[in-house]
Amino acid sequence: MRSLVLALLFITSTAPAMAGDREDLHQLLTNFIGKAATDSQAHQRFWAEDLIYTSSGGKRFGKSEIMQGMQTPRTEPITMSYAAEEIDIRLLGDTAIVAFKLSANDSSKDEQRYYFNTGTFVKRKGEWRALAWQATHIPLIDQY
Repeated sequence: MRSLVLALLFITSTAPAMAGDREDLHQLLTNFIGKAATDSQAHQRFWAEDLIYTSSGGKRFGKSEIMQGMQTPRTEPITMSYAAEEIDIRLLGDTAIVAFKLSANDSSKDEQRYYFNTGTFVKRKGEWRALAWQATHIPLIDQY
């Protein structure tokens, strides 16, 4: 009986923290996705220093390459915008798996593409950061 009471106390004391973490991750993701095309500070905050990113094109790189790409002067206007759909957040203590469908809209080409993204997040010093990332292009025939 005592172990049941302790288990119930643990569950009820961690439920609000988990709800807060879930909301924090959702907000972090949607804020980042909204700024990803233009804001290097959003990238600085989002990615862990030891990130492993696997792109939809099969290239693997880290945060430093992402940040270098954000610093490259642009001669063309930014025409890409992104949105996260079907967000699924799974909490595992100070680790979380976040999976979602990314829509990428290129207004210059009137083109919409979709990707499945899965990120592994870790909570370090009270902040969630994406540690590993996998992006997979969804072919047109498979889009729903």
